[in-house]
Amino acid sequence: MHRHGKAALVTIGLLLLGACASTAPSDGMELFSGGRVSSAEVARRARAAAAHPLGSEANPVRVNMPAGQQAYLRRLRCSDGRPPVFERSGNLGPGLYGSIVDAYDVRCPGASPARSVIIMDMYHPDHYETGAPPGFTIEN
Repeated sequence: MHRHGKAALVTIGLLLLGACASTAPSDGMELFSGGRVSSAEVARRARAAAAHPLGSEANPVRVNMPAGQQAYLRRLRCSDGRPPVFERSGNLGPGLYGSIVDAYDVRCPGASPARSVIIMDMYHPDHYETGAPPGFTIEN
């Protein structure tokens, strides 16, 4: 890449960083502590979401980054007590908390349900989920 091209990329990067900094939440929360809504709004929405099945679009599993998604899914147990097989299907765009949510294809061969889709929101570093979606148990 030419020297001028590199300088342009650096300038664009600095402009993007400035834009991100100017859109930081005003209540002092970390950028990834619950998506694009305030901590108080996350709490309000979580209370309302509890009326829906955990792992659904209306009540995504809240975890901390991709490592949290993996750790949560490794703690799940199928109805027969065995760990499920899982694979990320992709993101679904903004979810309940305003941040991008991911869908996971979760399979329990020989158990019920044999296949589920679990929706996860990975922008909740201070939340440790102890519940399980319907048909599953969880090791805490």
